[in-house]
Amino acid sequence: QVQLVESGGGLVQTGDSLRLSCAASGRMLNRNTMGWFRQAPGKEREFVAAIRWSDTDYADSVKGRFTISRDGAKNTVYLQMTSLKPEDTAVYYCAARSPVGAGLTRRPAAYDYWGQGTQVTVSS
Repeated sequence: QVQLVESGGGLVQTGDSLRLSCAASGRMLNRNTMGWFRQAPGKEREFVAAIRWSDTDYADSVKGRFTISRDGAKNTVYLQMTSLKPEDTAVYYCAARSPVGAGLTRRPAAYDYWGQGTQVTVSS
């Protein structure tokens, strides 16, 4: 069983940066796809970014501003967010795909494990 714990959320101003962390309790190998999603009030959960080995994928809305990375030794995935906008305000969730070797995907249903989420609020 894998448990994911997010941290690093908070209240920031437009243009600020923030780094989210996702620590996995079980062993997640570099070939396990890890992803970040977000959900704003009244909206569906949406894909933000994913990583498998060195391959990455980003939603168009965050491309060029957000960077996903992972530290295999620490079993941790990061989401570095820069140039934050009010529309980035949401609860951010970390997710993991269980099948080793399963590729990058933007579909939430394809992820087997989820964290509890961390709130990011960007004030204008």
